[in-house]
Parts: sequence; structure tokens; C-alpha cells
Amino acid sequence: MDLSNKPGPTVERKNQHLRIVIEEDVEYRCSTLLEDLNLLHNALPELDFDQIDLKTTFFGKQLRAPLMITSMTGGAEFAEKMNHGLAEVAQLQGIAFAVGSQRVMLHHPEVTAHFAVRESIPDGVLLGNIGAVQLEEYPLATISGLVDQIEADGICVHLNPAQEMMQREGHRNFNGLLEDIARLNDHLQGRVLVKETGSGMSPEVIRRLAKLGVNYIDIAGAGGTSWTKVESFRANHSLLRTAGNTYAEWGVPTAVSLVAGRRLLSDDTCLIGSGGIRNGLDCAKAIAAGADIVGFARPILLGFIENGVEGASKLIEQYVYELKTAMLLSRAESVPALQDARRIYTGNLLTWLTQLGLIEGENSKS
Repeated sequence: MDLSNKPGPTVERKNQHLRIVIEEDVEYRCSTLLEDLNLLHNALPELDFDQIDLKTTFFGKQLRAPLMITSMTGGAEFAEKMNHGLAEVAQLQGIAFAVGSQRVMLHHPEVTAHFAVRESIPDGVLLGNIGAVQLEEYPLATISGLVDQIEADGICVHLNPAQEMMQREGHRNFNGLLEDIARLNDHLQGRVLVKETGSGMSPEVIRRLAKLGVNYIDIAGAGGTSWTKVESFRANHSLLRTAGNTYAEWGVPTAVSLVAGRRLLSDDTCLIGSGGIRNGLDCAKAIAAGADIVGFARPILLGFIENGVEGASKLIEQYVYELKTAMLLSRAESVPALQDARRIYTGNLLTWLTQLGLIEGENSKS
């Protein structure tokens, strides 16, 4: 794998991020709490496995399965191969794909080809990506231009205050981001997906985004890749290295953010569940918790590193088979039926939901 340096600190930082995510132990020790969400087994499902319907609509296009390869870091030479390869996987499997942060394009236009992957996913949902803090730095037209430059269907705006706090060059001022997101969302006529980067979203944040009229929200909960831990590996200052480890487990678990999101959002808002999704049963539980689309990044990256497009495709096929199996065994013939399936909350998830006032009526749902 070639991660050779290119000029400029932004590209070099992306090189470091990609290497660390691939090579180091950067996952949360704490759980997504999806294991505390239990689907009720049905021994007489009265369903035909081959007739189970996974189709769903996302950004106005139909997906064959409610899955998404979420944003990963970009900017290195390898990221060009990765973006084109994973876009091809998404096209083959009929799922959505989001490129990594396009901020590097603003500093180095010569890397635009790393993100311009429409030819690899001609029919599918392709999303761009930019940090919310960049909305303060660049004109609205410049940010919206990132969508046009890669012929994307929309753009992800990522929230990463915990990660920023662990970077020497990171932002410390997060004032005004809500207003910036609102302006971009209006300018792009609702084609904005607001996402966390792995620390989850609290009920308060979900409410505020809903009030803005954001149509797509990815809670990206705690339990997958810890970006504070990633930053601790690249920190060259002991203060930040120690802080990165101190906050390695910080965040709202995936299952908690999903239940909160479904409680607080209207049916018209698309809720994406990501953060620590490691198999098809996790996908099923995320949908039962409230997700319309389920996202994952690091597992598919590792599959691509090991065996290219074929390896990443096989992982998606595994997820789809396991998701459909969970649907069969809980007598859910479609994604909406799985969202309505009976589930039982236990353990730490039940504690979180009870203390946040999100639990009433859930366990009795049939």
C-alpha cells in the first residue's frame, strides 16, 4: 500500500489517519449496546426467504438493500483506489457510498480525481463530505461546489468536536455551526446529510437538527472507530496524546442514539445508523432501533485492503444474508416491518433509555 507523502499538512494528516485506522487498535472498548436490543425469535415465520424485500429509497434513488458505505478519510494516493473501488462495490451491490472529507480538494485541487468516482457508481447514491467547521471557513458557493465537482447526489456534513479537540491544528470554536448547516441545507434544497464521526448524538442534538429541517441524519454512535484514539496515535505532544486516550471511550452508544432519533424525528426524516456495525445482525438491530439506512466504514475498508473489490463485495453479501435471516426469524418481510418488529431492551441499554425518558411503551410493542 502506497501512502507516500504529498505536499501540505491536510494531505499528510489524511495519510496518517488512513494508516492508523488500518494498522492500529482504534476501536472502542465500550459497546454499541446493540447486544442489549433483542429481537423476538419466531419459530413459525410463514415467510419465503427469497421474497423478503430490502429495497428502500435514499436521496430519491432506490437501493437494493438499506446499506451505506460511510465516509472514510481521503487524500492519499491509496484513497483514490479505495474511493473508486468502494464506489464500484456500492454499484454492484445496489447500496449507497459516501467519499471521505473533501476538504483536501479545497487546498489541493489536483486530488479532485480521488473523489470524482461517479463513473464507478453511475446509477447509485453518491455523497460528498465536508466538516461542519469548514462551513465557517469557506463561502457557501465553494462548499456546494464540492457536490457538483464529483457529480454527487448530496453532501455529508460531519460533526467531530471530540476529534478536533485532540488535534494540535484542530478547531476550538464551534459557534455558529447550526446556522451554517441551515444555510447549506437551504441552498442545496435538503440534499444535506448531517453526521457524527463516531461519538453519537444526544437527544438534544437530534432535536436541534430536526428543527432546522435536516432531512438526513447519521447518528454515527460510539462503539466503532474512536477518532479520539486515532488522534492519540498521531499526536506528537504528550498533552494531546494523553487526552486522546482519556476520551477514547467518550460518546453516546449507537443503540441509544438510534432509539432517541426514531422517537424525536418525523417519519419523513431519514435516520442512518452507523458506528460499530460489524455484521448483518447488527444491521437488523439498528433498523429495529429506528434506522432507515445502516452504515459502516472500517470493516469494509479492511475487506478492501485484504481482497479488493471482491473482498469488499463478499462482506456486503454476508451482511445482506445475515440481515435477511434476522428478518425471517423475527417475521419481518420488509424494512418497515423490521422497524415495527417486537424488541426487548435489557442491560445498559435499558438503563440509558430509562434515564433519558425514551423507554415508555417500547418493550410492549408487538
